[in-house]
Amino acid sequence: MKPSQTGLKHLVHSTRYSLKGLRAAFRHEAAFRQEVVLSVVLLPLAWWIADDPISWLMLMGSCLLVLITELLNSAVESVVDRIGPEKHELSGRAKDIGSAAVMLALLLAGLCWGLLAWQKFFG
Repeated sequence: MKPSQTGLKHLVHSTRYSLKGLRAAFRHEAAFRQEVVLSVVLLPLAWWIADDPISWLMLMGSCLLVLITELLNSAVESVVDRIGPEKHELSGRAKDIGSAAVMLALLLAGLCWGLLAWQKFFG
């Protein structure tokens, strides 16, 4: 994309690149596929579990945060793998930190869903 592009043309190109990235992640990243499937199952349940718009947003947002974090982690892993196959302390650290970010996003999603489900059924 040319840097001089602005407006609608820029938006169209940016959207095309974003969709290409989503397709690549779905095609090449098993964890992303698993999280997409889980989100597809959970998101309709959000309407049932949530009692108000804020609760619904927490449920939706926590699922989207997991997907966003997984995309960023996959991008870091791809860049590290592109640099070379040899083991390096910083490469390992970058991958571990990305993995930790995904774990924290999953923990947050689990807490949101668990607490709101608990409130719905036992509160």
